[in-house]
Amino acid sequence: MSGPSGSGEDPPMTDLPPAVVTAMRLIRRLGVEFVRRYHRLEVLPQIEPFPDEPVLIVANHGFGGIVDLNVFALLATFDALRLDRPVTLLTHQLAWTLQVGRFLEPLGARPASRHAGWEALAAGRHVLVLPGGEVDGSKSWRDRNTIVFAGRMGFAALAMEAGVPILPIVTAGAGESLLVLTAGQGLARLTRTDRLLRLKALPVSVSLPWGLNIGAVGLLPYLPLPTKLVTAVLPAMRPAPGESADQLARRVQEAMQARLTALTAGRRPLLG
Repeated sequence: MSGPSGSGEDPPMTDLPPAVVTAMRLIRRLGVEFVRRYHRLEVLPQIEPFPDEPVLIVANHGFGGIVDLNVFALLATFDALRLDRPVTLLTHQLAWTLQVGRFLEPLGARPASRHAGWEALAAGRHVLVLPGGEVDGSKSWRDRNTIVFAGRMGFAALAMEAGVPILPIVTAGAGESLLVLTAGQGLARLTRTDRLLRLKALPVSVSLPWGLNIGAVGLLPYLPLPTKLVTAVLPAMRPAPGESADQLARRVQEAMQARLTALTAGRRPLLG
């Protein structure tokens, strides 16, 4: 059940031609090298050994949707951890709506659902979920160091049902790669994209090369400013006796926020 060289890659489950699968894995490697070199990614030493069982990995977003620096930082972290199991990445359904989801499948991406997560955990894979989705990935500059789950706490129920620990991973710095003026949640409601595309945010941002942009930059590559990224793997968490799923989810979010606050205390924008 191991991924290539302990990379945590999921075995391909796709009808894409082999050349396309190879190209997507090359893009993965290039993305990882990009954050390592251009963003000077620092993966901090683990506080505790990685659990010897499938885990539900819970992480925070940086900025964006299909292109997100935090996702590449996570992939680099999986390489550093030399995981002995593949990782299934639960991804927003929008990727398949836009006909790009199938190209992400060779990297382990699957449309996000509790069933998909449970199925992957039952098969012995690790599962990665970013509960905040587009809301967490559209935060304004002012809120860049805040973890927003937007009430999406189902991950804790999934972990409890599957009997696996939750492993939080936090990345700091991606919110400094552009200037987000507002998350645009009101704009999403006004344009009904919250119902039509299940997008609850349409951020208004300033980035290279797009300049002032409304919404679409979250779905398009942009040239990020060379902000330093720092990723920390927190100790695994399990439910306490009598703890509900919502209580566990809040405890996970609080632990992640505390770690992100510590990572960004005294931080200088871009420099780290």
